[in-house]
Order: sequence, then C-alpha cells, then structure tokens
Amino acid sequence: MASGKTTFGRALARRSGLEHIDLDFYIEQRFHSSIKDIFATRGEAEFRRIETAMLREVGEMNDVVVSCGGGTPCFSENMEYMNSRGITVCLTASDEVIADRIRRAGDRRPLMASKTREEILQTIREHMEIRAPYYSRCRITISGDRLESRSQIAETVDSFLKNYGLDLV
Repeated sequence: MASGKTTFGRALARRSGLEHIDLDFYIEQRFHSSIKDIFATRGEAEFRRIETAMLREVGEMNDVVVSCGGGTPCFSENMEYMNSRGITVCLTASDEVIADRIRRAGDRRPLMASKTREEILQTIREHMEIRAPYYSRCRITISGDRLESRSQIAETVDSFLKNYGLDLV
C-alpha cells in the first residue's frame, strides 16, 4: 500500500508507449463497485477469486504495464503467474514514506484514516512481514521512495529503464 505502484506503472507505461492497467480500477470498472464494497458485501475470499480471474484476464493482454494491489501476489499462485507472463517489479518504500503517503491520502484510504501514525506504521510492518516471501519472488526490486514529484517520477523511470537494460517498446 502506497509504495507507488500505480504512479510508477502509469509513468513507465507512458514513457514506453504501453497501456497501463491498474488492477483494482479494472476490477471496480468491471464489477461497478469499489474494492471496499466488494470486500464488505462479498468478503475477502470472493474478492481474491475475482482479483485472480481479472489478473489472468489482463495477463493475457499484450503491451501492457499492470499495477496490482499489494496483496495480489500473495494468493492463488498469482506471483508465479505474473512471473510467467512478464517482468515483475516490486516497489519498496520506507515505512515512514508509506505512512506519510497514507496520511496524505486521507479518505482514499478509509481503513487507515482513523489510525494514528504509530498504528499505520504497525500495520505496514505486519503486512510486509506476511508479504515479503511473495515479494521476494519478483524479478526486479526498486525503491519507490522518490515518486513525489514529476521530476522524481521521471528520474525513477529513466533509472529503471537504464539499469535494467529494458527496451519495452
């Protein structure tokens, strides 16, 4: 959460001339419901089933950059599927940067809005401990700490493309 997946994915797609798909937004559009409402009305197990099906759908598309939710790699062998379909990138960010982004997001992160900074930091640490084994299977890991301005985003994308010798177009 708040590591910069959508920001980086959108910028990478734009820079590379590819289409960007945010998996959560894709699900919301297909099901005419917010992720929060899907969780509330159908439960997490059904959400994860939907998420996996939609991941498989977008995974069959060509010339796309997909930004998935932070939990996506942790279910239904999704990490293995993503690795079989393309280059997987894990964006890391410091707990402090993530906490600041969550606090600034306010209403866009309703489950975190009422939490104190210390509670947010504790939640971040708990999620990372559970998710780290899945994230470690990504082919590339980069820092998402510097995605606060257009120039930082551009520098991060350019550095990523240069460092990994990727020609995505």
